[in-house]
Amino acid sequence: MNAFIQACRRHLFWAALFSLVLNLLALALPFYTLEVFDRVFASRSVPTLVMLTLVTTIALVGMMLLDQVRARLLMSCAFGLDRALGPQVVTRLFAEAGSPGHPAQTQYIRDIANVRGFLTGPGVIALFDAPWAPLFLLLIFVFHPLLGIVATVGALVLLVCAWVNSRVTRHYNEVSARASRASSQFIDASVRNADAVRAMGMAPDLGRRWGALNDEVIRAGAASQAVGAPWTGLTRFVRLYLQVLMLGCGAWLVVRGDLGSGAMMAGTLILARALSPVEAIVSSWRSLFDFRESVARLSSLLEGSEQAREPHPLPRPIGRVDVEALTMMAGQRVLLRGVGFSLQAGQQLAVIGPSGAGKTALLRLLAGIWTPASGAVRLDGARLQDYPPDTLGAAIGYLPQNVELFPGTVAENIARMQPSPDADAVIDAARMCGAHELILRLPQGYDTEVGEGGAQLSAGQRARVGIARALYGAPALVLLDEPNANLDAEGEDALLDMLARLRERGITAVVVAHRPRMLQGMDKLLVLRDGVVEQYGDYAEIAARVTRSPRVTALNDRAAQQGGAQHGHRA
Repeated sequence: MNAFIQACRRHLFWAALFSLVLNLLALALPFYTLEVFDRVFASRSVPTLVMLTLVTTIALVGMMLLDQVRARLLMSCAFGLDRALGPQVVTRLFAEAGSPGHPAQTQYIRDIANVRGFLTGPGVIALFDAPWAPLFLLLIFVFHPLLGIVATVGALVLLVCAWVNSRVTRHYNEVSARASRASSQFIDASVRNADAVRAMGMAPDLGRRWGALNDEVIRAGAASQAVGAPWTGLTRFVRLYLQVLMLGCGAWLVVRGDLGSGAMMAGTLILARALSPVEAIVSSWRSLFDFRESVARLSSLLEGSEQAREPHPLPRPIGRVDVEALTMMAGQRVLLRGVGFSLQAGQQLAVIGPSGAGKTALLRLLAGIWTPASGAVRLDGARLQDYPPDTLGAAIGYLPQNVELFPGTVAENIARMQPSPDADAVIDAARMCGAHELILRLPQGYDTEVGEGGAQLSAGQRARVGIARALYGAPALVLLDEPNANLDAEGEDALLDMLARLRERGITAVVVAHRPRMLQGMDKLLVLRDGVVEQYGDYAEIAARVTRSPRVTALNDRAAQQGGAQHGHRA
């Protein structure tokens, strides 16, 4: 945020300067009124009236043009925010979402929209105009001290009312904002799981749960309205009554002969201009509160990334993996403890173990999604975090348990949504995993739209496209988390052929799988249990020992039975 503010300093400076000129030009109307009442009416001079009207018209046209320029400057700042902060926020969102126990907070995207909306709304204009209000009050003193005192006291009362209003409603606004975020996150999660919701009749219960969350939003909003309404009403009353007092005091001074009627009208108009920003700030107080909260959250999100060191460029790795005493925590729960092993480039490792053993956590650490609590993952001797993100991303192919595709074509998804993908590399990746023919049978082949989350494809087709995506660009290290989970027998055959091709090309592979068929031909075998390495070594030696273990044999039998039962339901 500091870098963004520094980048916008020039625009904000000119916006402030134009605000000064605008407020000076705004005096054209009061002085026009003053001259008409005190000079034109007395002299009955039409040329004077015409000249005054012409000068005032020029001033108001200039005011209109400068107001548009100021709005464009602030709009440029708002658009600059999207360009400067948007990519950083999205990057940090992915980083936070990849950390255990930290789900993605799409609120940050709404925060950018809040800041952008405030910079282009009436609230920021009021903030630019407010500093010139004392100038108008001082000018009223020039007309008559009594009018200046009335205007100053009234302005102070308005400010006190606005301050009290903000203080008494702040707590309820914060509660309402938190409740609104919780409600939005709950409904987002519910919609993402719409299939399960409809299949199991959960919609009424989820609707009631969301209703309870939304009731909290309503209660907080109603409480804020209840405690703030009297002060809002008082502010409006003071604002209107000040006009009455100014006119009343001015008329009394006119009757006494201490003030001209033109000065009375001009003073009233100047007071209205002086109080206009205060009234605008009060009316847009909620947007100002949201702006401050959004800026605070964005600053907190980005404060670590602003000083982040840019890794020194490193050569593209060839695939040697060294895992050193890897430990990973999720809150107080230990996911992995002291895990260590090494793979030469081109070797293949199978990872097995019961549910909750830490297999998926290990793959996420190998992919650089998570940062270990201690220990290190090294690729060609360098820690993963020492690689520039582009270099590391191109060197790793990753298939998660739940394959998510992005709105776009099959080819775009395989190419990892690159703006200018390599068409030959897309086809090569699809052929390597045996998905080329499957893709050609789709309605538009590689140009087939996959839909939201890949909804236009079956689970098996999504898995095949996800595997092809992992292979795009010939990565040095391929990580597959239960790649056969949604594949039929034909898909498993293609997967085994793919692993053989990876070996031929010297690409390192780590595969999490339960079915013994998927583990054949592996170089190494790693057995995890409760986050600890139970066994590790050459596949043939460890597999023979593991398969003789009654505990592991029973585990593999259950996994095989589950896999066989699922074959009939997979596309």
